[in-house]
Amino acid sequence: MTQRRDGWRAPILQHFSEASAKAGRLTVVSDPDELLTEPGVVERLAARGFELITFGDPVAFRYAYESRFRQHWDRGEATHLVVVIRTNHGDLKHIPHDLLEEARESGRVLSFSLVHLFPSLAPNVVAELDPQQFDALSYALEHAESGNLGTNATRDFVLRHVFEIAPELIKQPADLLRVLLRRHYRAQVFPESLDARFIEVLRQSPKWRSWPLERILPDREAFLMFLGERWPGFLLSKGLVAVPGRDPAGPSISGPMDLPFDHDDVRVYMDNLFVEGLLEPTATVRPIDDEHWFGVGIAGSPASSFEGRFFHLLDELGGTIPSADDATYQEWQAYSLRWGTWVRLRWQTQPDRDTASEAAAVAFVERVQAAFSTWLLRRFGPMSTLPYLPRPVLGHHVPHYLAHHLGQAGTERVALLVIDGMAIDQWRILRDTLDGHHIDEHAIFSWIPTLTQIGRQAIFSGRIPLEFATSIEGTHREPVHWSNFWQDRGLPERAIRYVKPQGNNESLEPLTADILGAAGDPAVRVIGAVIGLIDQSMHQVGLGTSGLHGLVEVWSRTKQLVGLVDALLDRGVAVFITADHGNVFGRGFGKPDVGVTAQQRGERAHIFRNKDFRDNTALQYPDAVAWPQIGLPQDYFPLLAPYGACFMPEGKEAVSHGGIALEEVMVPFVRISRPR
Repeated sequence: MTQRRDGWRAPILQHFSEASAKAGRLTVVSDPDELLTEPGVVERLAARGFELITFGDPVAFRYAYESRFRQHWDRGEATHLVVVIRTNHGDLKHIPHDLLEEARESGRVLSFSLVHLFPSLAPNVVAELDPQQFDALSYALEHAESGNLGTNATRDFVLRHVFEIAPELIKQPADLLRVLLRRHYRAQVFPESLDARFIEVLRQSPKWRSWPLERILPDREAFLMFLGERWPGFLLSKGLVAVPGRDPAGPSISGPMDLPFDHDDVRVYMDNLFVEGLLEPTATVRPIDDEHWFGVGIAGSPASSFEGRFFHLLDELGGTIPSADDATYQEWQAYSLRWGTWVRLRWQTQPDRDTASEAAAVAFVERVQAAFSTWLLRRFGPMSTLPYLPRPVLGHHVPHYLAHHLGQAGTERVALLVIDGMAIDQWRILRDTLDGHHIDEHAIFSWIPTLTQIGRQAIFSGRIPLEFATSIEGTHREPVHWSNFWQDRGLPERAIRYVKPQGNNESLEPLTADILGAAGDPAVRVIGAVIGLIDQSMHQVGLGTSGLHGLVEVWSRTKQLVGLVDALLDRGVAVFITADHGNVFGRGFGKPDVGVTAQQRGERAHIFRNKDFRDNTALQYPDAVAWPQIGLPQDYFPLLAPYGACFMPEGKEAVSHGGIALEEVMVPFVRISRPR
């Protein structure tokens, strides 16, 4: 791989040649800026024979080290371990002495930092960026004569070359709206200092002083509200007829009321915001039947109907499927939220669509699932090393993220509601009931295989599956995991509460009462709870995904979830919602006769304790996926059914989970709060 292609990674990778992998078995790296955990670095190191392990919890590290590496070394197997510690080079005292001495004897104690990789830029600014953005930064430095830049000059350089924002070119409202629409449509998260710098530069012109930049620049929900409050006025200015008695309410967000929604650079985003449900069509003007583009933003117009949105989004998503080869995990996160909206629309409109449109939908789904599964097989391993900030990426990141924010303004107390088995399309149904709330949402990856005992334990323990190997077959250790996680971070036991999930066929009311009882105790600071309604329903429903959607629709209309959320907010508790895995429909393609050789025999996943047993069974099902042991115990070998199939007799059907379909792996991670 060439120096040019490696870019900013080249100074790191030069220390990890294939020859050095063979020469020694251990490297210790001080990595305060978390450079070695970037997926591109991990992938390249793996190709050269190096395997990374991050030093965090000493007990978990020792278990992983002994089970994954020490045994191989004792058998004389060639495996080169890279121990990464997120601390400065001079502070390696927490690394086990035997490992540190061995690495020192072979000259394999290394240190990397942003200061050495980007010496011409202000390191405090670069440190705020996501490592995924370093490629654009490195390319820009290679092609621009920047010289040594101070703090503000570095911020300006990053805004221009990484985020493609040139403040001096923003001269008209359409220019600013285009920048904000592109950012918020992609759900991009900017460092606070860059937002402050951008606002500072804009404020130098009197033109932008009436704009509520401090609200609509960093806050996606506030920006969408800003647009939605001005949309009816735009339609009335076009000569559309107002509905008597439905005058639009006054704006809750100050700023100019006349926005250029029909400008080409703005319009291209606006219709997608309505199609994807991010903006609500207005009922203040009469529906229109013609082909005007803004019909999608008018309630009752054909373009804003479920069917109209289904076809519009089908075209949009069909042309933007992330690459199976080189997409980033952020691209799949963003795509999955839009995917969830389309999947919901698909099942809403299916009874009224013809066979040709359904065939087009099926073909599209197969394209997406093929790209996603191929990407996962290539990229899930490197992704498992990512840090949990600025946002969680994998399920086990969730409690770490909550712990980072606990005690900050607005998150003095937190409740995590894990809706067992909730796919991202079912979240889109529940989201509609939370109208009027501030919703900060993105998607995270479930651990694979997407089984309850793996996904939920990862969430409540903050550990990868390898680290809870002794309890991987069940969920009985969840209360202990949750309590241990928080006690390890200094909370007393009385401040921690795990609420036992309701059993099969039990109503939600007792669970809600238990959650609110915990919230009513001022000593309790963290609450973890499982809501099992969707997971229990999927194993009972006999009408496929559309039937499950119907049950979720019924549940959403009871307002039980929104009632629980409001009651928690009333008690001063910050509310977060996620899921351990999703679900997908599949048809039986045969049930393996594995007897006692399989430890678990599910519809979408079979788990074997012996690799030969798994591989022999895989020969009978050539389309099945022999999932690699990424983050899994050494005696845990999954065989996953392909998309659209289940390990069931032919002719049987089920909505289930365990595999790597997009709806199984990608789940929401949401914070719900009061409008600001």
